[in-house]
Amino acid sequence: MAIDVDELLARRKLKRRLAFWRVAALVLVVGLALAVFGTKGEGVLPHIARVNIDGVIMDEKKREKVLDDIAEDHTVKAVIVSIDSPGGTVVGSEIIYQGLRRIAKDKPVVAVISGMGASGGYIAALGADRIYARDNSLTGSIGVIFQSPEFSKLMGTIGVSMNEVKSAPLKGGPSPFEPMSDDMRQSIKVMIDDAFDWFKGIVQERRKLTPEELAAVSDGRVYSGRQAIPLKLVDALGGEQDAIAWLEKEKKIGKDLPVVDADKNKEFPFMEKAMAMVFGDTHLADRLSLDGVLVLWQP
Repeated sequence: MAIDVDELLARRKLKRRLAFWRVAALVLVVGLALAVFGTKGEGVLPHIARVNIDGVIMDEKKREKVLDDIAEDHTVKAVIVSIDSPGGTVVGSEIIYQGLRRIAKDKPVVAVISGMGASGGYIAALGADRIYARDNSLTGSIGVIFQSPEFSKLMGTIGVSMNEVKSAPLKGGPSPFEPMSDDMRQSIKVMIDDAFDWFKGIVQERRKLTPEELAAVSDGRVYSGRQAIPLKLVDALGGEQDAIAWLEKEKKIGKDLPVVDADKNKEFPFMEKAMAMVFGDTHLADRLSLDGVLVLWQP
Protein backbone atom coordinates (compact mmCIF):
# COMPACT_ATOMS: atom_id res chain seq x y z
CA MET A 1 0.00 0.00 0.00
CA ALA A 2 1.48 3.33 -1.03
CA ILE A 3 1.88 6.04 1.61
CA ASP A 4 0.76 9.51 0.68
CA VAL A 5 3.72 11.77 1.56
CA ASP A 6 1.55 14.86 1.94
CA GLU A 7 -0.81 13.03 4.31
CA LEU A 8 2.14 11.76 6.41
CA LEU A 9 3.59 15.25 6.70
CA ALA A 10 0.19 16.62 7.67
CA ARG A 11 -0.17 14.01 10.43
CA ARG A 12 3.28 14.81 11.83
CA LYS A 13 2.49 18.51 11.77
CA LEU A 14 -0.77 17.86 13.65
CA LYS A 15 1.04 15.80 16.30
CA ARG A 16 3.57 18.60 16.83
CA ARG A 17 0.76 21.11 17.26
CA LEU A 18 -1.03 18.88 19.78
CA ALA A 19 2.21 18.39 21.71
CA PHE A 20 2.80 22.15 21.77
CA TRP A 21 -0.67 22.95 23.08
CA ARG A 22 -0.47 20.21 25.73
CA VAL A 23 2.79 21.68 27.03
CA ALA A 24 1.33 25.20 26.87
CA ALA A 25 -1.74 24.10 28.83
CA LEU A 26 0.45 22.46 31.49
CA VAL A 27 2.56 25.61 31.82
CA LEU A 28 -0.60 27.71 32.11
CA VAL A 29 -2.03 25.50 34.88
CA VAL A 30 1.25 25.58 36.84
CA GLY A 31 1.49 29.36 36.39
CA LEU A 32 -2.05 29.89 37.64
CA ALA A 33 -1.40 27.65 40.66
CA LEU A 34 1.73 29.59 41.54
CA ALA A 35 -0.11 32.89 41.12
CA VAL A 36 -2.97 31.82 43.38
CA PHE A 37 -0.85 30.25 46.09
CA GLY A 38 1.99 32.72 45.84
CA THR A 39 -0.14 35.77 46.61
CA LYS A 40 -1.29 34.14 49.81
CA GLY A 41 2.23 33.32 50.91
CA GLU A 42 1.57 29.60 50.45
CA GLY A 43 4.06 27.87 48.19
CA VAL A 44 3.39 24.61 46.40
CA LEU A 45 6.93 23.57 47.42
CA PRO A 46 8.64 23.74 50.84
CA HIS A 47 9.97 27.24 51.53
CA ILE A 48 10.92 29.79 54.18
CA ALA A 49 8.29 32.52 54.64
CA ARG A 50 9.42 36.11 55.05
CA VAL A 51 7.11 38.33 57.13
CA ASN A 52 7.80 42.03 56.60
CA ILE A 53 7.09 44.40 59.50
CA ASP A 54 7.60 47.83 57.96
CA GLY A 55 6.67 51.30 59.16
CA VAL A 56 4.13 52.14 61.82
CA ILE A 57 2.39 49.11 63.32
CA MET A 58 -1.41 49.33 63.38
CA ASP A 59 -4.16 46.89 64.38
CA GLU A 60 -4.20 45.08 61.03
CA LYS A 61 -6.59 42.16 60.53
CA LYS A 62 -4.89 41.33 57.22
CA ARG A 63 -1.51 40.78 58.89
CA GLU A 64 -3.11 38.68 61.63
CA LYS A 65 -4.62 36.42 58.96
CA VAL A 66 -1.27 36.11 57.18
CA LEU A 67 0.34 34.88 60.41
CA ASP A 68 -2.51 32.42 61.04
CA ASP A 69 -2.20 31.10 57.47
CA ILE A 70 1.56 30.57 57.92
CA ALA A 71 0.97 28.62 61.12
CA GLU A 72 -1.32 26.22 59.24
CA ASP A 73 0.70 25.99 55.99
CA HIS A 74 2.68 22.73 55.96
CA THR A 75 4.88 23.96 53.09
CA VAL A 76 6.33 26.72 55.31
CA LYS A 77 9.33 25.19 57.07
CA ALA A 78 10.57 28.32 58.87
CA VAL A 79 9.84 32.05 59.17
CA ILE A 80 12.12 35.07 58.86
CA VAL A 81 10.63 38.25 60.34
CA SER A 82 12.17 41.26 58.57
CA ILE A 83 11.67 44.32 60.78
CA ASP A 84 12.10 48.01 60.03
CA SER A 85 9.60 49.71 62.33
CA PRO A 86 9.54 52.33 65.12
CA GLY A 87 6.50 50.58 66.64
CA GLY A 88 2.91 51.76 66.80
CA THR A 89 -0.16 50.70 68.76
CA VAL A 90 0.13 48.31 71.69
CA VAL A 91 -2.66 46.13 70.29
CA GLY A 92 -1.12 45.93 66.82
CA SER A 93 2.25 44.93 68.28
CA GLU A 94 0.59 42.39 70.57
CA ILE A 95 -1.18 40.79 67.59
CA ILE A 96 2.14 40.30 65.77
CA TYR A 97 3.87 38.94 68.87
CA GLN A 98 1.13 36.44 69.62
CA GLY A 99 0.85 35.39 65.97
CA LEU A 100 4.58 34.68 65.80
CA ARG A 101 4.48 32.70 69.04
CA ARG A 102 1.69 30.53 67.59
CA ILE A 103 3.86 29.85 64.54
CA ALA A 104 6.89 29.10 66.73
CA LYS A 105 5.09 26.16 68.35
CA ASP A 106 5.75 24.12 65.18
CA LYS A 107 8.22 26.11 63.06
CA PRO A 108 11.44 28.00 63.86
CA VAL A 109 11.09 31.78 63.75
CA VAL A 110 14.03 34.19 63.47
CA ALA A 111 13.88 38.00 63.42
CA VAL A 112 16.17 40.32 61.47
CA ILE A 113 16.13 44.00 62.47
CA SER A 114 17.36 46.17 59.62
CA GLY A 115 17.05 49.94 60.07
CA MET A 116 14.91 49.93 63.19
CA GLY A 117 13.12 47.56 65.52
CA ALA A 118 12.16 49.88 68.35
CA SER A 119 9.32 49.79 70.87
CA GLY A 120 6.46 47.92 69.15
CA GLY A 121 8.94 46.84 66.47
CA TYR A 122 10.98 45.24 69.24
CA ILE A 123 7.86 43.54 70.60
CA ALA A 124 7.51 41.93 67.16
CA ALA A 125 11.14 40.75 67.36
CA LEU A 126 10.45 39.18 70.76
CA GLY A 127 8.07 36.77 69.03
CA ALA A 128 11.07 35.10 67.35
CA ASP A 129 13.35 32.35 68.67
CA ARG A 130 16.45 34.36 67.75
CA ILE A 131 17.05 38.04 66.97
CA TYR A 132 19.64 39.47 64.58
CA ALA A 133 20.39 43.18 64.12
CA ARG A 134 22.83 45.19 62.06
CA ASP A 135 25.69 46.99 63.81
CA ASN A 136 23.84 50.30 63.60
CA SER A 137 20.23 49.13 63.71
CA LEU A 138 18.13 50.93 66.31
CA THR A 139 16.34 48.76 68.84
CA GLY A 140 15.00 48.91 72.39
CA SER A 141 12.82 51.90 73.31
CA ILE A 142 11.09 49.70 75.88
CA GLY A 143 8.24 51.84 77.12
CA VAL A 144 4.67 53.03 76.57
CA ILE A 145 3.40 56.51 75.79
CA PHE A 146 0.08 58.33 75.57
CA GLN A 147 -0.11 61.68 73.79
CA SER A 148 -3.01 64.09 73.58
CA PRO A 149 -3.02 67.62 72.05
CA GLU A 150 -4.65 70.50 73.90
CA PHE A 151 -5.85 73.76 72.26
CA SER A 152 -7.63 75.52 75.12
CA LYS A 153 -5.29 78.58 75.16
CA LEU A 154 -5.56 78.97 71.39
CA MET A 155 -9.37 78.77 71.62
CA GLY A 156 -9.37 81.44 74.33
CA THR A 157 -7.22 83.70 72.17
CA ILE A 158 -9.55 83.51 69.19
CA GLY A 159 -12.71 83.62 71.34
CA VAL A 160 -14.00 80.09 70.85
CA SER A 161 -15.38 77.92 73.66
CA MET A 162 -16.77 74.38 73.90
CA ASN A 163 -20.16 73.57 75.47
CA GLU A 164 -20.19 70.12 77.02
CA VAL A 165 -22.52 67.99 79.15
CA LYS A 166 -21.21 64.62 80.37
CA SER A 167 -22.22 61.88 82.77
CA ALA A 168 -19.01 61.85 84.82
CA PRO A 169 -15.85 63.99 85.18
CA LEU A 170 -13.61 61.53 83.34
CA LYS A 171 -16.00 60.84 80.45
CA GLY A 172 -14.66 61.95 77.05
CA GLY A 173 -11.23 62.79 78.37
CA PRO A 174 -8.63 63.85 77.79
CA SER A 175 -10.17 66.59 75.69
CA PRO A 176 -8.25 68.93 73.36
CA PHE A 177 -10.62 71.71 74.48
CA GLU A 178 -9.52 71.85 78.15
CA PRO A 179 -6.39 71.25 80.25
CA MET A 180 -5.99 67.69 81.53
CA SER A 181 -7.19 67.33 85.11
CA ASP A 182 -5.13 65.57 87.78
CA ASP A 183 -7.72 62.78 88.04
CA MET A 184 -7.62 62.23 84.28
CA ARG A 185 -3.82 62.22 84.26
CA GLN A 186 -3.79 59.64 87.06
CA SER A 187 -6.32 57.38 85.33
CA ILE A 188 -4.23 57.39 82.15
CA LYS A 189 -1.05 56.76 84.16
CA VAL A 190 -2.63 53.62 85.65
CA MET A 191 -3.41 52.37 82.12
CA ILE A 192 0.11 53.21 80.89
CA ASP A 193 1.71 51.42 83.84
CA ASP A 194 -0.37 48.32 83.15
CA ALA A 195 0.71 48.20 79.48
CA PHE A 196 4.31 48.90 80.51
CA ASP A 197 4.27 45.98 82.96
CA TRP A 198 3.04 43.73 80.14
CA PHE A 199 5.82 44.95 77.82
CA LYS A 200 8.52 44.46 80.46
CA GLY A 201 7.10 41.05 81.31
CA ILE A 202 7.56 39.66 77.81
CA VAL A 203 11.02 41.25 77.54
CA GLN A 204 12.09 39.56 80.76
CA GLU A 205 10.54 36.23 79.80
CA ARG A 206 11.78 36.07 76.21
CA ARG A 207 15.28 37.50 76.83
CA LYS A 208 15.85 35.72 80.17
CA LEU A 209 16.78 38.93 82.01
CA THR A 210 17.25 39.37 85.72
CA PRO A 211 15.23 42.16 87.41
CA GLU A 212 18.40 44.28 87.46
CA GLU A 213 19.11 43.67 83.77
CA LEU A 214 15.50 44.49 82.90
CA ALA A 215 15.58 47.76 84.87
CA ALA A 216 18.76 48.80 83.04
CA VAL A 217 17.14 48.57 79.57
CA SER A 218 13.55 49.67 80.26
CA ASP A 219 13.94 53.43 80.62
CA GLY A 220 12.76 54.06 77.06
CA ARG A 221 16.09 54.71 75.35
CA VAL A 222 17.13 53.18 72.03
CA TYR A 223 20.31 51.19 71.43
CA SER A 224 22.40 50.36 68.40
CA GLY A 225 22.79 46.73 67.43
CA ARG A 226 26.30 46.70 68.90
CA GLN A 227 25.07 48.16 72.20
CA ALA A 228 22.15 45.70 72.33
CA ILE A 229 24.37 42.59 72.31
CA PRO A 230 25.83 42.88 75.86
CA LEU A 231 22.42 44.00 77.13
CA LYS A 232 20.93 40.72 75.80
CA LEU A 233 18.32 42.53 73.70
CA VAL A 234 19.52 40.79 70.52
CA ASP A 235 21.38 37.53 70.00
CA ALA A 236 23.84 38.36 67.23
CA LEU A 237 24.82 40.89 64.60
CA GLY A 238 23.92 40.06 61.02
CA GLY A 239 21.24 39.99 58.34
CA GLU A 240 19.00 37.57 56.49
CA GLN A 241 21.83 35.34 55.25
CA ASP A 242 23.01 34.90 58.84
CA ALA A 243 19.46 34.00 59.83
CA ILE A 244 19.31 31.38 57.06
CA ALA A 245 22.67 29.96 58.17
CA TRP A 246 21.37 29.69 61.75
CA LEU A 247 18.22 27.92 60.56
CA GLU A 248 20.37 25.43 58.67
CA LYS A 249 22.80 24.79 61.52
CA GLU A 250 20.50 24.82 64.54
CA LYS A 251 17.12 23.85 63.10
CA LYS A 252 18.20 21.63 60.18
CA ILE A 253 16.33 23.79 57.66
CA GLY A 254 17.80 23.38 54.16
CA LYS A 255 19.75 26.47 53.09
CA ASP A 256 18.58 25.94 49.51
CA LEU A 257 14.92 26.48 50.39
CA PRO A 258 13.55 29.59 48.66
CA VAL A 259 12.59 32.57 50.82
CA VAL A 260 9.10 33.77 49.84
CA ASP A 261 7.38 36.96 50.99
CA ALA A 262 4.26 35.94 52.89
CA ASP A 263 2.36 39.02 51.73
CA LYS A 264 3.50 40.77 48.56
CA ASN A 265 0.44 42.97 48.18
CA LYS A 266 0.60 46.68 48.90
CA GLU A 267 -2.85 48.20 49.27
CA PHE A 268 -2.05 51.81 48.33
CA PRO A 269 1.28 51.95 46.45
CA PHE A 270 0.35 55.24 44.73
CA MET A 271 -0.43 56.98 48.03
CA GLU A 272 2.79 55.67 49.58
CA LYS A 273 4.86 57.02 46.68
CA ALA A 274 3.07 60.38 46.87
CA MET A 275 3.76 60.65 50.62
CA ALA A 276 7.41 59.82 50.01
CA MET A 277 7.74 62.48 47.27
CA VAL A 278 6.00 65.26 49.18
CA PHE A 279 6.97 64.57 52.79
CA GLY A 280 9.84 62.09 52.56
CA ASP A 281 7.84 59.63 54.70
CA THR A 282 5.79 56.78 53.21
CA HIS A 283 4.07 56.17 56.55
CA LEU A 284 3.10 59.76 57.40
CA ALA A 285 -0.62 59.01 57.11
CA ASP A 286 -0.26 56.16 59.60
CA ARG A 287 1.65 58.37 62.04
CA LEU A 288 -0.97 61.10 61.87
CA SER A 289 -3.80 58.63 62.50
CA LEU A 290 -2.23 57.04 65.60
CA ASP A 291 -4.26 57.40 68.76
CA GLY A 292 -4.45 55.74 72.16
CA VAL A 293 -1.77 53.86 74.09
CA LEU A 294 1.34 53.51 71.92
CA VAL A 295 4.59 51.58 71.92
CA LEU A 296 6.35 53.93 69.51
CA TRP A 297 9.74 55.57 69.14
CA GLN A 298 8.95 58.94 67.57
CA PRO A 299 11.57 61.62 68.32
